[in-house]
Amino acid sequence: MTPRSTQLDRHADLLDRAGRYLAGGGLGLFVLPPDVNLVIAEGRGSHVTDASGRDLIDYHLGSGPALLGHAHPEIVEAVQRQVAKGSTYYFLNEPVIRLSERLVEAIPCADQVHFTGSGTEATFFALRLARGATGRQKILKFEGGWHGMHDYALWGTVPSQPSPYPDAAPDSLGIPDALRGQVLVAPLNDAARAAALIDRHAHELAAVIVEPLERVLVPVPGFLETLREATRRHGIVLIFDEVVTGFRIAWGGAQERYGVVPDLATYGKAMSGGFPMAAIAGRADVMRHLDARRVDRAHLVWASGTLNGNPVSAIAGLTALEILARPGAFEHLHRIGGRLRREIAAIGARHGFAVQTPGEDAVFGVRFTDRRPLRTWEDLLTADKDLNLRWSVELIRRGILTNPNEKFYLSLAHSDADVDRTLEACDAAFAAIRR
Repeated sequence: MTPRSTQLDRHADLLDRAGRYLAGGGLGLFVLPPDVNLVIAEGRGSHVTDASGRDLIDYHLGSGPALLGHAHPEIVEAVQRQVAKGSTYYFLNEPVIRLSERLVEAIPCADQVHFTGSGTEATFFALRLARGATGRQKILKFEGGWHGMHDYALWGTVPSQPSPYPDAAPDSLGIPDALRGQVLVAPLNDAARAAALIDRHAHELAAVIVEPLERVLVPVPGFLETLREATRRHGIVLIFDEVVTGFRIAWGGAQERYGVVPDLATYGKAMSGGFPMAAIAGRADVMRHLDARRVDRAHLVWASGTLNGNPVSAIAGLTALEILARPGAFEHLHRIGGRLRREIAAIGARHGFAVQTPGEDAVFGVRFTDRRPLRTWEDLLTADKDLNLRWSVELIRRGILTNPNEKFYLSLAHSDADVDRTLEACDAAFAAIRR
């Protein structure tokens, strides 16, 4: 066994090298504070181990893909069998054909699917598909909605104050100013304002895209129904971004959970068992614009990619869906997640904090705010992010891995023992920040 001191030295060395050679010292926007930053060595079930040998219960799950837990043995076995046959072909293969069939059976809006490499590509191509199908240019999204990293998605995603609707500021440098006005933004859960915007801009709107569960905000009754009615009335494509909710909050995702069926939906994360893959699913009359067999090149929507339909990811996804379809899978997620949500809020209250756990049982947030109800991005702006960061750091010190101010993701691998240990750590973390 490697001495603990050697493991600690190696962990520190890896962090130092990451700081020197990786832009920003990490893999994206989210980098943990230096005193709790870590390098993950492996994941097993609901736990990860860092390079220093420390065990942590994982509630980030790779930002959601590991819905079955890390290194699920059935997925590992299936992937090992497939990768021995080659890692990618570009052309048709049996795993991706079988996965497409499974998705069409499961997804309420799906007559057909089209595979992409990531959730960002899926929403980007879905918007292009909507523009091609309608001949219109503009899109409407909702403030706080996260639709990936492409230029059409990053408007009004994380504003520090409410946007001047329907205008919004870009979230990132490098987004062309030519897109200003092409992306309209409205507040979530305001059905009347959304319907009025859709009616006013119907002649130029190709799509309305929405996270049915926007980050941790649940749709109020009637909101999604209003979007469905208004878009149908004007021939606008309604897109549900189910990259987070798909196969997580119900077998049929948000469409099943909330009872509203869009024209297109995008999927990723849990869909492919922890491997990189995403998809667009939708009605045949919209999806036909991708069909190079029946549409001439001048009228075709292009949505190709080198790794679209990768057989390794496809077999991982097919295996994951087979496991999720077994009796009791979603009941387990609701039971474990529901207990965490209730008891974290109760423990916080005992320590004198106004704490809420908005979202769904399988994916929720912890927010330090007394604003009720939490319905819009403006409501979330009332949360104390600094307090949440301090609390999350205390959790990481106690072996609970979370992404501060983001989401708790639950997996089928999380157990009652994990929840017991987590709640003990939460109690100690609340006590520490109170002091």
